[in-house]
Amino acid sequence: MRFCRIELGGRPAWGSVEDGTVRVLSGSPLDDVPAATGAEIPLADAVLLPPVIPGVFYAVGLNYRSHVEHALARGYRVAALPERPEVAYRANNALTGHGSPIIRPHGVKGRFEAEGEVVAVIGATLRNATYEEARAGIFGWTIGNDVSARAWQHEDRSFWRSKNSDTFKPMGPWIETEVDPLAQTTTMRVNGEIEAVFPTGAMIFDPYEFIVETTRYITMRPGDVLWMGADGTCQLEPGDTVEIEITGIGTLSNPVHAERTRR
Repeated sequence: MRFCRIELGGRPAWGSVEDGTVRVLSGSPLDDVPAATGAEIPLADAVLLPPVIPGVFYAVGLNYRSHVEHALARGYRVAALPERPEVAYRANNALTGHGSPIIRPHGVKGRFEAEGEVVAVIGATLRNATYEEARAGIFGWTIGNDVSARAWQHEDRSFWRSKNSDTFKPMGPWIETEVDPLAQTTTMRVNGEIEAVFPTGAMIFDPYEFIVETTRYITMRPGDVLWMGADGTCQLEPGDTVEIEITGIGTLSNPVHAERTRR
């Protein structure tokens, strides 16, 4: 099943997506089994929000072998094949929904890149989870676009602006609950042209291994998200439209705009 969040009367609302229609729900499917309200909106007319606002935004880096090799070739000195699954964090302010613009800030120079990632949406409270409990504890899957300003990434001591500037983390268009993400294919397009294609499941560590490791120390809760890394990048410029397609889930599409000149 597919669940989304939409803007309805100036407020967020949950919906289920079926046959090109959003059926508005009475509450969050992460909390309960919500009833349909009877209200329906054509999907084409819906303003799609990030499909969940996480309590904790977990992110994985360098989780595909060829991506590590590519990073090393580009001079990213700390790149190395990971020996165990370790997560990092991102900021909720960076989230934006399907169809919303990615804003390239003033001062960004050089590589401004997108990376397409499958995203696990946690559906249970998990602490010291086994591998099977990690699998059972996932509510569903969505798509993330990890936008990065590479010069800032190398200049700063942390990723505070290179990864976390406003709009740098599009996520959506919805949560798909009935898919095996490790059996899918990720395709990245810019202006309709294919920039990268890779097997989504060709990870060094899979999502469940990350959950097992993380929950040894940190409790994961319903609504938390875990972005799983990418195996390819594509350059973005204002005026572009970037699409991340993962088979079995859908396509996340966002235009790229330059930040408006201050007056």
